Amino acid sequence: MKRIRVILSKDAEVVYKYLNSRAINSKNENMILSSFHKKIDLIKSNVHYGNPISKKLIPEEYKIKYEISNLFRVELPNYWRMLYTLRNGDSEIEIIAFILDIVNHKDYDKKFGYKS
Repeated sequence: MKRIRVILSKDAEVVYKYLNSRAINSKNENMILSSFHKKIDLIKSNVHYGNPISKKLIPEEYKIKYEISNLFRVELPNYWRMLYTLRNGDSEIEIIAFILDIVNHKDYDKKFGYKS
């Protein structure tokens, strides 16, 4: 069985640190952060846990910045989303789940070109 390693992009890490710093005093951020941790565990047990995004709908920003060809969406509380891609690891026995972004609903809609 292949080992699953989860890595956060710099953008996702910034949001993760923000949520972590606010979680102590904010019920909302704490709920999002707790859900994020649970979803990471689910991804580790099933890398295809998230909803696959059609290749034609993957934002150009991600294609260019991260050179991805697959994208998955995971819903978090309060309409937040976590976006990740799968990559081969350094060896044949490893898969990397690369967390590209953790975004609120407004930013998610903007990235995908949805109108509010």
